[in-house]
Amino acid sequence: MLGRLASQRLREIRQVFRGLPQHIDSPDNNPDLPWEFTDTNKEKAKEILSHYPSNYKQSAVIPLLDLAQQQNGGWLPVSAMNHVAKVIEVAPIRVYEVATFYSMFNRTKVGRYHLLVCGTTPCMIRGSREIEEALLKHLGVKRNEVTKDGLFFCWRNGMHDNNIGTGYFCVLLLHNTLLSTTEDVTPNRVVEIVEALKRGEKPP
Repeated sequence: MLGRLASQRLREIRQVFRGLPQHIDSPDNNPDLPWEFTDTNKEKAKEILSHYPSNYKQSAVIPLLDLAQQQNGGWLPVSAMNHVAKVIEVAPIRVYEVATFYSMFNRTKVGRYHLLVCGTTPCMIRGSREIEEALLKHLGVKRNEVTKDGLFFCWRNGMHDNNIGTGYFCVLLLHNTLLSTTEDVTPNRVVEIVEALKRGEKPP
């Protein structure tokens, strides 16, 4: 069983990382779309830049990308990354390198809640595949899709990160990016969590 799971995991990692760094233009995400910081965020960007020597503006790339992502509703279009590159006076590729490396930056539209089922081998053994299947079936989406109401974005840990950081609690569900987690999840429990989030409640 362990050998089969390991082989399956390796295939998934290869498949994901073949396409992960790529950008494909779309009507709502292409370099021709205008994008810049709002007046309020321009002031915030100046404040961020003031923390760094003038000849090290590029060091502000992460907080500026975070600011841009917040302004853009939780994701980073390529035009926003290009704008950040202009602000810190570097080639756009230097910003792309950061945005594609850190999983906290979303380069496609995401929902209000990010639902992530740990996909590492220990959690697979504890049934994370069945939990993920129950989650996707209940929401009516595929992995890495946003629900029609824009509330939920379902993705699999192990694609971007090795683990969530509390590996002794299997299986783990992370919701709303790195803000909240629920441990020892089951297929039935994951549905209860989703319904609680729909009602605006915070699961324990």
